[in-house]
Amino acid sequence: MTDNKVIAVVGATGAQGGGLVRAILADQNGGFSCRAITRDPNKESAQALAAKGAEIVKADLDDVESLKKAFAGAYGAYCVTNFWEHFSGEKEKAQARNMAEAAKAAGLGHVIWSTLEDTRKLMSPNDTRMPMLQEKYRVPHFDAKAEADTYFAGLPVTYLVTSFYWDNLYGFGLGPKKGADGVYAWAFPMGDRRLAGIAAEDIGKVAYGVFKAGPKYAGKTVGIAGEFLTIDQMSEKLAKGLGISVKYHAVEADAYRGFGFPGADELGNMFQVDRDFENEVLGARNIDVARSLNPSLQTFDRWLDTNKDRIPLQ
Repeated sequence: MTDNKVIAVVGATGAQGGGLVRAILADQNGGFSCRAITRDPNKESAQALAAKGAEIVKADLDDVESLKKAFAGAYGAYCVTNFWEHFSGEKEKAQARNMAEAAKAAGLGHVIWSTLEDTRKLMSPNDTRMPMLQEKYRVPHFDAKAEADTYFAGLPVTYLVTSFYWDNLYGFGLGPKKGADGVYAWAFPMGDRRLAGIAAEDIGKVAYGVFKAGPKYAGKTVGIAGEFLTIDQMSEKLAKGLGISVKYHAVEADAYRGFGFPGADELGNMFQVDRDFENEVLGARNIDVARSLNPSLQTFDRWLDTNKDRIPLQ
């Protein structure tokens, strides 16, 4: 066991990092051990990981010195940021820079940076179909990550391009809501276009597959998804899986941006990119590659069967 390669996992108690931690711990003969990085080692979720065999280390993405200590002696690191904690593209970039600097200081053998594409490259700066946000971004939580890719240059890094979490249906409140008529409904500016989606747990499992594959993925970009589905298709699957009626309202992006909840403008732009540039977005993600790295990759139906009790029906 002492010869195991240590993977330092940022966001170990979160969606992506948590999936990777569980994948490492479940494969006791895989040659890797897990160092779970968290701001609060005493919280229940961190203690639960410790009980399963993870090494718990305290670090803060805003404190580069703490990250250097957390990465020291490790073989690899999984680096991820959570835009939705602070809603700031600039803060995301600063945190990514800290992780990259710490990875270089530690001389890591393999780094995975969880990133997304720069949506600004899909349209000209004077394109008026959607507003600029935070002065210079179209979709801040995409574009800022893409800008941060350059911080990891020079490292043996794999750029892991992720997809919309189906878990957002319960974790982010994006699931259908019950109307006065008893019919559940949800609205997105997606028209009849397909959305690239994935179970959050599977992102961590794919990442583990990348670490196990080793140097062949260094310097590569790997785009992943579990399934490409229209919102109508998701509605039908939800109706069948949950035993309810679900109606999809295909609203305009401007209407969605005006819904007023925190991040509505951001998500309005994101879904509009998914709609207007369906071929480019889906083309950047490969379901077969994701399945080759994670043979247990879930379809939406399978994910729903496992998680249907988490989706609030009210």
